[in-house]
Amino acid sequence: MKHHLKRQFRRLASERPYQVAAASAAAFALAIGAGALAAGTDEAPTPAPPAAPVAEVSGYTATLRGEATASAPSSTPTSAAPSSAPVTQAASDPDLKPEAPTSKVLPYDYQAQINFYYCGPAAVRNALSAAGIERTQDELAGPLGTDQFGTDSAEDTTRVLNAVVEGSPYQTRMIRAGAATPAQMDQLQADVVGAITDGRSVVVNVAGSATDTGGGWHSFPGGHYVAVVGYDDDGRLVQVADSANPAVASYWMTTIALANWAATRGYSA
Repeated sequence: MKHHLKRQFRRLASERPYQVAAASAAAFALAIGAGALAAGTDEAPTPAPPAAPVAEVSGYTATLRGEATASAPSSTPTSAAPSSAPVTQAASDPDLKPEAPTSKVLPYDYQAQINFYYCGPAAVRNALSAAGIERTQDELAGPLGTDQFGTDSAEDTTRVLNAVVEGSPYQTRMIRAGAATPAQMDQLQADVVGAITDGRSVVVNVAGSATDTGGGWHSFPGGHYVAVVGYDDDGRLVQVADSANPAVASYWMTTIALANWAATRGYSA
């Protein structure tokens, strides 16, 4: 029996690796059986076979210890993360608008209102002049619905401006409460910067009193219309073209003051 087992192990040692994996199990079973037979005799148990070529199974591949093998690709996800660099729009993209300048004032042709109730037509006329469009106050008064009581609202100035300016870019913003909210102040600032950058003046319907940056006081309890023709400090300051008094044709005012001046009314931007 011992000689038979030795022959089996010598044969195993000469087998190819893929044969060893299957044969090693059979050899192990034979050794167990031989030990069981020897247990009934005075003969000592057969020692375990030498440590040299014993096969181990890894997946579907049988390899011998010490034999160089190629590592299989790991299925564990890697820790590499996507690039954190921001995705930027190409400078050549036609949809990418240029950044608004910190300060901009439009060239315009100022004209004072020709009578006490023509502030609406005068403001629209001055605003259009900044876009290079010429209209008289009388030409604008009819479409605006202006009469001796004035021009009704910013809805009218928006409608007439869009009828004249290509693309109808104007929209009405109403400030219905007695004071502007911070969000409405921010909106006015953004609207002024956007319009002026686009080459368009803003027309504002105001009521009550306001003070400009030079300390000048402007009061119109019954309502008034002015044109905004420029801004500074990223829109925190605005330049107002006021048709009421040619001696004070324009002045600077904070956007906050202008927003509160337009409370209960609105503007076209």
